[in-house]
Amino acid sequence: MTVTGIVLAGGKGSRMGGVDKGLQPLRGKPMASWAIARLKPQVDEIVINANQNLEIYAAFGYRVVPDEIGGFAGPLAGLHAGLAAATHPLAATVPCDSPFLPADLVLRLKNALGEKDLAVAKTGDQPHPVFVLLKTSLKRNLEAFLASGGRKIDAWYAALKVVEVPFDDEADAFRNINTLDELKGA
Repeated sequence: MTVTGIVLAGGKGSRMGGVDKGLQPLRGKPMASWAIARLKPQVDEIVINANQNLEIYAAFGYRVVPDEIGGFAGPLAGLHAGLAAATHPLAATVPCDSPFLPADLVLRLKNALGEKDLAVAKTGDQPHPVFVLLKTSLKRNLEAFLASGGRKIDAWYAALKVVEVPFDDEADAFRNINTLDELKGA
């Protein structure tokens, strides 16, 4: 089955002083470009979810879709926008602030998905709910959850058939960069 890759870059960057995290430079390139470069060989198309600096994100050469739900409603709103734009039966999400994501993320999630609705990466006992592979047919289910006021990814997928996929061998790959100090350290 073919896969749409969704790069989640729609946040406010509150913990980074209100800057657009995906556009902050890391080793001379915007952080989002690192995530895109790691995801691109793993998927059949890329969609970027962003709510500001749309023209800059569009310069990466991929479709940019803003949240349909206002007020920076979080990663679920970005997932919803990405699912609406997806043209493939599966979608994989990654955050723009995780430039070291595994080069085999989608393959491992896809191999584990089977008849489940969603596969989520995990290291140790910690699931990483913004690193998922899911069926794009879940869009209506997600819309109903969002309409009821739900905003937390793990609360949404708790009602689905989910498989957690261990990535203990690549635990550092899920490190995200939330602050300017973390950015300097990376």
